[in-house]
Amino acid sequence: MFNDIGPLELVTIIVLAVLVFGPDKLPKVIQDVMRTIRKIREFSESAKQDIRNELGPEFKDFEFEDLNPKTFIRKQLDNDELGLKEIRNGFDLKKEMAEVTDAVHSRDGSSSSSPSPSSPSSPSSSGGRVDMTKKPETPGDDERPPFDADAT
Repeated sequence: MFNDIGPLELVTIIVLAVLVFGPDKLPKVIQDVMRTIRKIREFSESAKQDIRNELGPEFKDFEFEDLNPKTFIRKQLDNDELGLKEIRNGFDLKKEMAEVTDAVHSRDGSSSSSPSPSSPSSPSSSGGRVDMTKKPETPGDDERPPFDADAT
């Protein structure tokens, strides 16, 4: 219930409670609060049980926590019927990255035989490969460089 309260916040709450209620009345206030929380929990469990009884026997394993979308999706993804575990285990990110790296390095080695970078080449003229080298863009003589209002 109070999973996100840190030690500093807990100490602050205790100090404020002692200051507001005083050391004499604080034990009675704590007992009253605990009794109220206990009654709320009992009421909640009673309502859940009534709903389960009204839904019928086909929903006897129904959990209200499954209504939380994160819990529902996590439960469905962990289900073995979909075969997602095999897909997840079959996907090797390091292997994929190594293949991409090898492909990039082999492209760099074969680019020395390609046409000069200053001449524009189409994918069909370079054997179906796209030149992915970064070339500086130089504006023409009558062309202005781009203006960036935020940079000034």
